[in-house]
Amino acid sequence: MRKYARKMKRIYLDYAATTPAHPEVVKAMQSYYSNAFGNSSSIHSYGQETREAIEIARKKVAALINARSEEIIFTSGGTEADNLALKGIAYTSKDRGNHIITSSIEHHAVMETCDFLKEQGFRITCVPVDKYGLINPEDVKKAITDKTILISIMHANNEVGTIQPIAEIGKLAREADILFHTDAVQTVGHIPVDVNEIRADLLSTSAHKLYGPKGVGALYVRKGTKITSLLHGGEQENRRRAGTHNTPAIVGFGKAAELAQKELQHESKHLTSLRNKLINGLQKQVEHIYLNGHPTKRLPNNANIRVDFVEGEAMLLSLDLEGIAISTGSACSSSNLKPSHILTAIGLQPDQAHSSLRLSLGRETTEEDIGRVLEVLPQIIARLRAMSPLTKSSMQEKTNA
Repeated sequence: MRKYARKMKRIYLDYAATTPAHPEVVKAMQSYYSNAFGNSSSIHSYGQETREAIEIARKKVAALINARSEEIIFTSGGTEADNLALKGIAYTSKDRGNHIITSSIEHHAVMETCDFLKEQGFRITCVPVDKYGLINPEDVKKAITDKTILISIMHANNEVGTIQPIAEIGKLAREADILFHTDAVQTVGHIPVDVNEIRADLLSTSAHKLYGPKGVGALYVRKGTKITSLLHGGEQENRRRAGTHNTPAIVGFGKAAELAQKELQHESKHLTSLRNKLINGLQKQVEHIYLNGHPTKRLPNNANIRVDFVEGEAMLLSLDLEGIAISTGSACSSSNLKPSHILTAIGLQPDQAHSSLRLSLGRETTEEDIGRVLEVLPQIIARLRAMSPLTKSSMQEKTNA
């Protein structure tokens, strides 16, 4: 740990990247590392003990999204769930068609899987978004052909936080007899998600985004939906995902899902209030600062802002020196110097994308934390702008324009 971090309270505002495991989750997992350590595929009592724990966890995860327990496939995380959904359906349905519809702002786990499938002979259509990162269902409808086998649209964006009209898209997919997948990694456990209301045939989620452990996720597959397995070698998950179960992580996922269901309404209201205080406070104090994403149709904890004439990385590092952890974009691509494909998709120029910050709040975020950011960040922005010889003239030109 850096020496400076010991002298001040550290503030974590990167919950969209990952969340700390809830103490009750850690407690629930502990005995499955030592005492209840059996392989769930074994028929003796040790195996049956862990098998029962896995099935209880499966019911809890299913309940969070109003699914049947047998419709849940445990995976190693959201990335594997997305891969299984897209490749599994593509391989199963290739005799019926080869066309997949997705969007221009999907997570890399979907985007790169689509790129892979394109190399295998599948056709991919990426529908655009508006300046708020919002998809028009009519664009999805227009993209449908007689060869379309799957529509994959994320529930809410991991960077700008925009929540998509997923129920409308699910409805048109159902009417066209096309399977519908949604990456709901950012929404499950944070806003209400009902697979029947949104008409999802497949849905991806991940435990570490809702205060569970890393290394475990789930793919919901609606009963009757045929899907090709990507992993072979065992009969786990009804032969849909081979491999010895990660029992402690699955148990932790189940506990996290149970807690999320209980706390969702209160947490959403609390975080929305703090998020609005943060956004409004920054806009009052700083000139030429803008909100990325939809102003109201957004995740309760997401504040993605663009600060013109300042590099996002410089702001991030300056905040880190003050003990405040944020992000300049998706954690999965934070080391990439290319501008975020999501920010460019909503119309930002590369320099504007590089001037954007994502501050994502969580259960431990307090009013005092938000107050500290509102105290420190405007000062950092002013200092960084003052250091640039181009800032004053650029700001004047923008004001006059």
